[in-house]
Formats: sequence, C-alpha cells, structure tokens
Amino acid sequence: MGEPAEKRPTPATYADLEAVPEHLVAEIIAGTLYMSPRPAMKHALASSMLGMILGPPFQLGLGGPGGWWIIDEPELHLESDVLVPDVAGWRVERMPEYPETAATSLPPDWVCEVLSPSTATDDRFDKLPVYAREGVSWVWLIDPLKRALEVHHLGPRKRWETELLVKGDDAVRAAPFEAIELPLSKLWQRTAASTSKG
Repeated sequence: MGEPAEKRPTPATYADLEAVPEHLVAEIIAGTLYMSPRPAMKHALASSMLGMILGPPFQLGLGGPGGWWIIDEPELHLESDVLVPDVAGWRVERMPEYPETAATSLPPDWVCEVLSPSTATDDRFDKLPVYAREGVSWVWLIDPLKRALEVHHLGPRKRWETELLVKGDDAVRAAPFEAIELPLSKLWQRTAASTSKG
C-alpha cells in the first residue's frame, strides 16, 4: 500500500485521493491517505495470471460453474475507507448487474492482495481488518517473491481463519474457487508459455 501521506489534522477526503498523480495508487484507510507506486512487474504478472485463470471458469462459465464477477483493481468505497485490491470477486447473486460507476460500495465476496515488500505489512494489518468489518468472506494473499498463497476465511466472530498455506509450484484447490485446480506455477511463470504448432 505504500507510505502514508504527510499527517493532517483532519482525515483525508476523496478530493485528496483525486489529487494524487495518476502514476500512483491511492487509498484511504482510517482517515489516512496512502500512496504507492504502480505494482512491480512480478506483482502485476501474478495478479494478471490469476485473473486469466479464474475468469473463464468463474466469470464466463467456460470449464467451470460461472456465477462470479472477477475484476482487477476495483475501487471500493467501504464507509470512509477507499481500498483498491489487486483482484476482487462478487457472486452474481449479490451483484446481478455490473455497475457503471467508477467505484462500488458493495463489499466483494473475495479479495486477493498480491504482496510486495513495501505493502505486505499494510495489506495484513490495515486492509484485512477493513475487509473483516465489511464481511468479505475470503481473502487470498499471494507473495510472488516467496511463491506462496495464503487463503483466509472470515469466521463467525469476524476473525480471519487460515484455511490454506502453500508454497511452490503445486496445483491446489482453494476456496471459494475449489471447483478448479489452480496451477500456482503459472502465477510466477517468467518465461513465455509454450505453444504447440499443428
């Protein structure tokens, strides 16, 4: 998430967020404006590949059950907080029509944050409590440097319960998308995919 902007006597507003240069990602958490640079290439690759893997079976219903909207970097207005997760998903039953607005106040059912050395602490200690407060059911944390996936489910007392910790290149089934195997190796792939010629 990056560094908080200079401390202000009053909470940050959406006008402060809009004034942030376009090359930075801006979020407001607990009244503080945070700014961070655009994701590094490893980070962007992991989140992009995840969206490509989940999109066909869960959004398009190709080889999977459908029933989801899977969106890169949506802007979430959650009470006074403004968050931009790397990837988020809504069940169609909760969001029957995709909004035409630039942001939504409907909390996702699932969120994925791709961790980087500069954002990992903020993602865990600042953003996860907001997601819990808003009733987001599932949070994934992906660390492309450690090649690791964490799957957390919101328990009955709005506390995160860890359901899966896995590291490496295995194919796993991870809730709420356990209908397919997720090939973790594709999230960290750094050479061009092989193509067959026929």
